[in-house]
Amino acid sequence: MYLVAIAWLYVTLMMALAEATHPNGSLLGAFVTLMLYGVGPLSLVLYLMGTPLRRKKRLAEDQTQDATPPP
Repeated sequence: MYLVAIAWLYVTLMMALAEATHPNGSLLGAFVTLMLYGVGPLSLVLYLMGTPLRRKKRLAEDQTQDATPPP
């Protein structure tokens, strides 16, 4: 999963670099490209793909709390 994320960030970084170095491009356009094509969607996808792991962790913590007797 992380390999795909690193590859996607590399692609969007290259897109932003091409935007910044193009004669009609700008640094603002490069920044917007990096944020809207790279960081934003990637953070959403990683958050959604991590949901089952967070759920399992929460359920395991709940089970350990239920298994321990009260003092």
